[in-house]
Amino acid sequence: MAIKILRLPKVKSRVDLSRSSIYSFIKQGKFPEPISLGDRAVGWLESEIDDWLAEKVKQSRNGQEVG
Repeated sequence: MAIKILRLPKVKSRVDLSRSSIYSFIKQGKFPEPISLGDRAVGWLESEIDDWLAEKVKQSRNGQEVG
């Protein structure tokens, strides 16, 4: 399985959240942490973003709080 890295613009588009919301959720432990790609570059594992989205759908369908 190939590992795919998503940069912030694609993550924002994929999860439909703003940059500040994403980083706020990371700080709260509610969103996958990025991995370092270099001195000033980070990215997210596509598989972790997919898992996070699947969990949000599951929570939504079960009537649990999403966030």
